[in-house]
Amino acid sequence: MSARQGRAKGEGKPAYKRALLKLTGQAFASEAGGGIDLERVEELAAAIARVVERGVELAIVVGGGNLFKGAPAEGQGIDRVTGDYVGMLATCMNGLCLQAALEALGVEVRLQSAPEVVGVTEPVVLRRAREHLSKGRVVIFAGGTGNPFFTTDTGAALRAVQIGAEVLLKGTDVEGVYSGDPHREAGAQLLERVTYDQALSQGLRVMDLTAFSLAKESALPIVVFDVQSAAENIERVIMGEKMGTLVCAEEEGKGKRRRKKGEQ
Repeated sequence: MSARQGRAKGEGKPAYKRALLKLTGQAFASEAGGGIDLERVEELAAAIARVVERGVELAIVVGGGNLFKGAPAEGQGIDRVTGDYVGMLATCMNGLCLQAALEALGVEVRLQSAPEVVGVTEPVVLRRAREHLSKGRVVIFAGGTGNPFFTTDTGAALRAVQIGAEVLLKGTDVEGVYSGDPHREAGAQLLERVTYDQALSQGLRVMDLTAFSLAKESALPIVVFDVQSAAENIERVIMGEKMGTLVCAEEEGKGKRRRKKGEQ
């Protein structure tokens, strides 16, 4: 199957030249949850391949929560630092699967990891990563920041700033940022726009507060959108379709409208 197969209908100019896509570990999992669903990985790869075909320079940060989460393991005999390193290796597994699926579609990919897995990944060398992107290669960043106690969300914000991405696209299992937990609160409202300050002060936790703080300092816009229900949403959001929640500076956030969960 080539990258041209399954091309979305219609032509248009992408909204971003260089973007960083954060994929939660659950994006790789089956509907039952956990593990790696290779059919799901192929769907993600096909959507990413179409984006690359449109000329977008795309870097990807992968999570590993579908395989292992360091923090919960702390209460089961594994100390937090060790658990976080296991989680970093889990992101490498997801990254390898995505790399293989993309390469099967003819997309050039480089997998970088901090910490490096010798013989499997490249080390994170930012100059090299930017060069790969400028040559049309996809760069997958695994291992988060390479340090325990930091999430892959923070890793995504950090890598986005380091490579000069125009936007951080956070693909998750909900439609965007809500006023409350949409899984527990029936009245939770989907927010179309949220400022950095609002996200921090209200503790809106679709992306962790450290990542929000870094994005604010760097004036990096974040789009939080649903990738779990449809991998093709990756292409839709990069093409500029209004979806999910935009996290942005104060002046961009004025006049936002709230939508209730399920509202069209």
